Amino acid sequence: MLLPALVGFIIFQYIPSIGGFFVAFTNYNLVDGFFKSPFVGFKWFIQFVKDPFFFRLIRNTLLIGIYGFLWGYPAPIILALLMNEIKNKFFKRLTQTITYLPHFISTVIVVGMLYNFFGYTGLVNQVLKCLGMKSVAFVGNAKWFRTLYIGSGIWQGVGWGTILYLATLSGIDPQLYEAAIIDGAGRFKQALHVTLPGMAPVIVVTIILSVSGLLNVGFEKVYLMYSPAIYDVADVIATYVYRRGIEGMDFSFGGAVGLFNSFVSLVLLLMANYISRQVSENSLW
Repeated sequence: MLLPALVGFIIFQYIPSIGGFFVAFTNYNLVDGFFKSPFVGFKWFIQFVKDPFFFRLIRNTLLIGIYGFLWGYPAPIILALLMNEIKNKFFKRLTQTITYLPHFISTVIVVGMLYNFFGYTGLVNQVLKCLGMKSVAFVGNAKWFRTLYIGSGIWQGVGWGTILYLATLSGIDPQLYEAAIIDGAGRFKQALHVTLPGMAPVIVVTIILSVSGLLNVGFEKVYLMYSPAIYDVADVIATYVYRRGIEGMDFSFGGAVGLFNSFVSLVLLLMANYISRQVSENSLW
């Protein structure tokens, strides 16, 4: 049963990754192919670091990644803790279903909803007008771009993110809660001394993985929200790779930037895992 999935992974993930690695160190062209294109070493990496957009790309990508982590990471944990307190099974399942549904909405539709709600003639501005307030250009405004991007991401993913934490909560020994109640612990102290320690291994692992993905800002949503007015805050590594590598047909440069991004993600992963191993007993390895 695993064979089709393994074959698909090799064809669509493993082989393209190897090809991308070779492309990054050559002056690739479609005529010569992978093996006949001239080797240029670290030329494209040096060119990227010297690019006038380099620091803007790193800044924008890191800010979106860090803000997304700070606001988005705790959200599914908090929601899972709240759901765990719901005793009515029907209401609990209904709540889970409602919060899961946005995960299955495509990015295109999510961005369309942002325009419908937060556009200059959108629902939010219609309400503001009814209250006698001025309309605000939320979409297409550099000031609001990160808020809309991160907020919509949290809304779309928070329910799906609770699945892992709810499964972890269900595995905590009920006798620990009973012992805490006997000791006079209220809801807050039970969560602090029983629930969170029980979730600690999963929390640490997800933090490590989240830190390693700080530079992996989704291309689709940024590209769909793009406009000249927000280039200064919205241009990230992924959109730059698309612009130079795909639209500009500069495959080697795009491959080098993508490989640079992957290398930084690997370094972040190793650093986060090392720090976790030093300060706690939990780590990926």
